[in-house]
Order: sequence, then C-alpha cells, then structure tokens
Amino acid sequence: MNRWFRLAAAVIAMIMIANLQYSWTLFVKPLIAANHWKLSDVQWAFTFFIAAETWFMPCTGWLVDRIGPRLYVTFAGLLCGIGWSTLGWVHSLPALYFFYTVAGLGAAMVYCGSVGIGLKWFPDKRGLAAGLITAAFGSGAALFIPIIAHLLRTANYSTAFLYTGIGQGLLIMCAAQFLQNPARDELPHTKPAAKVKVRTQTESFNSLEMLQTPQFYVLYMMMLMMGIGGLMVTAQVAPLADNFKISRAALTFALTLNPIANGTSRLFWGWVSDHLGRERTMAIAFLIQSACLGSVMTLGRSSDTAFIVCLALVYFSWGEVYSLFPPAVADFFGARNVSSNYGFMYSTKGVASIVGGGIAAIIFEKTGSWSAVFYGSAVLAFCSALMAIGLIKMPLPRRRVQTASMATAAAVRE
Repeated sequence: MNRWFRLAAAVIAMIMIANLQYSWTLFVKPLIAANHWKLSDVQWAFTFFIAAETWFMPCTGWLVDRIGPRLYVTFAGLLCGIGWSTLGWVHSLPALYFFYTVAGLGAAMVYCGSVGIGLKWFPDKRGLAAGLITAAFGSGAALFIPIIAHLLRTANYSTAFLYTGIGQGLLIMCAAQFLQNPARDELPHTKPAAKVKVRTQTESFNSLEMLQTPQFYVLYMMMLMMGIGGLMVTAQVAPLADNFKISRAALTFALTLNPIANGTSRLFWGWVSDHLGRERTMAIAFLIQSACLGSVMTLGRSSDTAFIVCLALVYFSWGEVYSLFPPAVADFFGARNVSSNYGFMYSTKGVASIVGGGIAAIIFEKTGSWSAVFYGSAVLAFCSALMAIGLIKMPLPRRRVQTASMATAAAVRE
C-alpha cells in the first residue's frame, strides 16, 4: 500500500481528536451555568485532559513501537468516543475530570501512533510529514466548531458532546485499520538535497540513552516554554472574549479561524524546516510568537476584527511547535524509537497545561486581568527563540555505549 495512503489515514485520525482540545472553550460557559461551578473548577478539567494526553505518551510510544499502530489506535478511538460523549451527562467535578482524562488518554494514543507513522514512512520529508499530520490536529476542529456552535444554540451541550463523541470515535477506529509501520525494504531510497541545512542523526538512541544527553533537555525546555502561551489561549479564548467585550459572532468566527491558522502553521513551518533547518526555523517562528502574544493585550481588545486577527497570528506562530519538535527528535536521536522518544518530549504539553489552564484562570480571578499571563508567555517564547539560536551550535549527540566501545578498542590497540 502506498505510503501516502497511510499518511492520509493518520491525518483522518488526527482530525478526529482535534475537537477534544480545541472546541473545549465552547463548553466552558454551558458547564458553569448548568452545574454552578467556577471558571477555575472547569478549567482544571482541561489541565487533566492535556496531562493525560501528554504524560502517558512515553508509555504509549513504547507500546506502539512494539505492537504496531492498527490495534493500538483502534482501542484509542474507543477511549476517545466514550470519554468525550460522556462529558455531557456528568454533574460532579470528579466525574468531569475522570471522563475528560479518559478522552485525553485516547487522544495521546492516536497522536503518538499517527505522528510515528509519518516520521517512519517519510525519512526524506520529515518536516512535511509531521506538518501534515499535526496540521490535521491543529486545524481539524474547524470542521466541528460550526456544528457544535449550532448544537449549543438549538439543542444543548449534552447533545453536542454525545454526537461528536460517537462520530469521532467511529472514524478513528476506521482509519486505524490502514495504519502499519514500514518494513525496511519499504522505505524510500532518496538522498537529501545538497543545500538542505537539516542535520541528521546516523545512530539510533533509545529513550534511556536520549535522557542522558544535554540536547534533550534543551529541546525539552524550549518546547515547554513555547507550549504555555498557545495552550493558555486555547483554554481561555471564550473567557478572554468576555473580558474584552467581544461579540458572540466574532468569537465563533475566531474559533473557526484559529484552528485553520494553527494547522497552516504546522504545515508551513514544517516545510520550511526541511529547507532552512529545524533550529533556524524555531528561532524565527518563536520570535514572531512572542510579538503576537503581546499584541493581544495591546491591539486585540480594541475591536472584534483586531481580536480575530491577533488570535489568528498567535496560532500561526505557535502551532509549529508540534511540527518542528517531532522531526527534531528524529534528527537528533534517530527514527527507530521516535514514537517513544517523542513521547517524552510531548510530555511538556502536560506541564504547560497546568499554567495555561487552571493557573491562568486563577491568576485572572485574582487580578481581573489577562495581562500578566499574556506578557509572561511572550517572555517565555522570546527565551525559547534565544535557546534555538544556541542549539544551532550544539553538535548532534553521540551514544555513550559506542563511545565507550571505541575507547576500549583504542586501548587494546595500544
């Protein structure tokens, strides 16, 4: 079966989990109104979802590298469908947290399996493949936002949860039947272009070996600091619009446009990184993100149009985080164990969600303003850009086992 066909199946699976994260903000106010909860109470559910989606990734990556993605993603579709569709029928915070966490675990499995497919089948186009797959996650919610907004107006939030949960779960399980890791003789034999500035690792690191390298921790801190701003905006768009007195129509349009900007970002910057290099691309995109986060506070509150434009720019300069770091992990540590290795890197999203979800809501409740959160996130993005510049000068890591063996062999020769 053609590798592009398998990539398409992975893209479909990723589209189906996008709604779980990016449409959440639409349900915040209905959940508060129906159950008389506080904003921070509800937003801790978002934090638990992201934590499950990310902190289980190292384990899920290890499993999918060994048992294959087909059965693995099929089970993930079941978890996503049950977890999301049940959210409309819970009336206690523990139940809300539990079932959204179940959906998060399913999303982690789909995400890990799908990204692994792209990086393993496309060693010659890692940035493009990762960009396509993660763009599906970043922009897929655009298909559901108008539907959910319509259901919330004409029916209720329970119906919206139920219908989208069942539909997404079934489509994930169907797409999973076409996912399979490549055999060695199925990989393309292509040479990179002479002018491409991407460094490629010739060795294969397992996760334990990767965790012993300084390059991992530099990448980890960069991804963590960049994740905070985008996740904060994702979780808090609707409360932010209320604070800025933005119209409901403008908010709905922004929520439809944001995933498109997010997905376009992943595809565009992933493609750029195949030609410019991962680190240089990171530095440019992260600097833009820093400026865009600050613009929300200075320009975004002035009008509906400014609000929509500023948020779209935030997403366009943030989404690339999830298309640049997967190929970067493969570039630095090899592709053989990339699902497991990237699982450790992706856990930064869970840490970032604690700040972007619950803590950001608490800061707003205490201060009555979003300024501290947005300006703080802008500073973190600027620091990430500086670290990306420093990463350019760091050499690719070398396995300690091989180094020790070479030293031993040299001693024997002497």
